[in-house]
Amino acid sequence: MRALEIIVSGRVQGVGFRHYTKKEADRLGVVGTIKNLMDGTVEINAEAKESILLIFLEWCHHGPSTSKVSKLEYRYIEIQSYGEFVIIR
Repeated sequence: MRALEIIVSGRVQGVGFRHYTKKEADRLGVVGTIKNLMDGTVEINAEAKESILLIFLEWCHHGPSTSKVSKLEYRYIEIQSYGEFVIIR
């Protein structure tokens, strides 16, 4: 298992980005959290096998068709052992 913190910039709030990201995480078996930040970006904490995380990260580069990702930053972080993928409101 590996863990990533991913910060996504662009048109990613108010377009269903969190909802569709959760659907993709659930499909791949990724656990963690996703939330909107005050600066208009979205923060994702994701945990899975590294090969799965890389597939998820690639998906996050474009997100759902309703969004427009302009920038994506990520770093490896300590595993938190989440039980599921949760949208934080």
